[in-house]
Amino acid sequence: MVVCGDDGLARRLADELRVVYRQRVVLVVGEDGADDRTDGPLVGPADPASGGGVVPVRVLTAQAPTRETLLLAGADRATALALLYEDDETNLRAALAARRLSPGLRLVVRMYNRKLGQHLEELLDQAALVHAPGRDRAVLDASTTVLSDADTAAPALAATAVAGTSKVVQAGGVLLRAGERTPPGRGEVPDPGLCTLALLSSTTADPAGAEGSEASGPHGPVLLPDDRTVVGSTGRGSLVLETVRYAGPALPARRLARRGAPLRELFSSRLRWALAGIVAAVLALTLTTTLLTDADPVHAAYITLLDLFSINDPALEAPMTNQILQLLTGLVGLALLPLLVAGALEALGTFRDAAALRRPPRGLSGHVVLLGLGKVGSRVLAQLRELDIPVVCVEEDPDARGIPLARGLHVPVVLGDVTDEGVLEAAKIGRAHVLLALTSSDTTNLEATLHARTVKPDLRVALRLYEDEFATAVHRTLRTTHPEALTRSRSVTHLAAPAFAGAMMGRQILGAIPVERKVLLVAALLVAGHRQFEGRTVAEAFRPGAWRVLALDTASPAARHPDLAAAHHDGDPPQLLWDLHPGYVLRPEDRVVIAATRSGLAELQGTTTRRTVRRAEVVGRD
Repeated sequence: MVVCGDDGLARRLADELRVVYRQRVVLVVGEDGADDRTDGPLVGPADPASGGGVVPVRVLTAQAPTRETLLLAGADRATALALLYEDDETNLRAALAARRLSPGLRLVVRMYNRKLGQHLEELLDQAALVHAPGRDRAVLDASTTVLSDADTAAPALAATAVAGTSKVVQAGGVLLRAGERTPPGRGEVPDPGLCTLALLSSTTADPAGAEGSEASGPHGPVLLPDDRTVVGSTGRGSLVLETVRYAGPALPARRLARRGAPLRELFSSRLRWALAGIVAAVLALTLTTTLLTDADPVHAAYITLLDLFSINDPALEAPMTNQILQLLTGLVGLALLPLLVAGALEALGTFRDAAALRRPPRGLSGHVVLLGLGKVGSRVLAQLRELDIPVVCVEEDPDARGIPLARGLHVPVVLGDVTDEGVLEAAKIGRAHVLLALTSSDTTNLEATLHARTVKPDLRVALRLYEDEFATAVHRTLRTTHPEALTRSRSVTHLAAPAFAGAMMGRQILGAIPVERKVLLVAALLVAGHRQFEGRTVAEAFRPGAWRVLALDTASPAARHPDLAAAHHDGDPPQLLWDLHPGYVLRPEDRVVIAATRSGLAELQGTTTRRTVRRAEVVGRD
């Protein structure tokens, strides 16, 4: 396995492949980011606890993923290659070079541009055919998977800003709604839903929980517990599968903002009334001319307009009636000129205001303060506005990626360093409902959170933190200092790395459900080749803490789409049966949807490689 990248996602993915999947990994990092603190530590040596089963990662340093660099990393002999640079063009160039080196190489490409990612598979297949013209397209079975860490993590981050406690995972057009059950009180029996996906760290005595991670041990959440564990965990919060339904065919994304300004915003009401008066006067003069002269209505309107704009000849030898009408029309024309100038100036000012960043309006309250408008912040902002949630953004860089989006959505933006005095106050943090600290710096997010809590102690906070241990310490400290306030932390790389690792192993990852700081993956796989499923009942195939069968694809193998996610986008909705009988025997030709932990997915072997382009999406509603 070869992993190329310039930030923490590459390091996290290399560690995921090394520890969870027991793979040999070559990690290619940039020279500038070799010792970058924000990217996290380099992947370490073999884990002594694993008994020598985990091999160390070979680390290469290169400025760019050129053809020579890929050869040095062994991409021509590798099983899979992940290209995780922040720049889409860098990933695209490296993918083309890798496809020429090895047409059958499995590629996992990080791509922020959605439109480019949709057409990347065809582009890479064409590159392989150009390099080997005699190659049959049927043998081009290499898998090209396009993923976006921003799309994967943004819904879980946006979920913390929405009232309620439900999470929705979009898996190829199928909605899996997971409900977070708070610890029950005395005599209360929680709704078990369709099945229990996880037991949370929160309890009746400690409703805030520990925000547990993989290193939390028994104090953290328990993923995919069996019925006996659920029954014995009375008084503990849980995450259950509530309802499942098909979302229908993909619809065009609705317009998030108006592209132009309506007439009532271009001109003030006083100017509109004045223009209406001018039009009424012109109509009255036209009607009077028609009645008092021998002119027909069309000719009378023509004469009136000529007099209005002072381009008609003086009526020196005309009857007195015509002269009086000409003078009255000229007076109306004199009043029209300043109105036209005022209208032009007002329209220019409206367009200038539309192009400028809005300031937070007076009296704003109950809104979300979003810190950081980078890749992740932009995606979170778009989702919050789709939910009609009021947002005020804070960004230091006026040229940040999300600034044009905020301007187009008419979202108020405060430009400035969030750590400077007065910046959060300008965003009305004292009257805000939620703070989302999503900058790429852990210290900046923490400093902003601490300052916001001094202004509003009960403020709900979700902050982006890379390190699990650091996040746990921060959560415990904030919970002790402000026990009445809700604090959640998320790591973008922690949410995205399991999806990228599953794609490198040939898994069809449909989505991921964040459970505190752990991740539960939703995947589709064929039963054939998996001894853990083949010939077993659904109840027998369930392994607590590892995997659980959620649904069965009822379509015949001949009519089945090779990619469950692509079937939704191609207008052929998957035929999934969710209410499976525990006694149903899984056959080799069956395809199932499972929920699995990271280690459980790594244990499952034998998935056939498919050539698809897909994007793992997680849509969460808190």
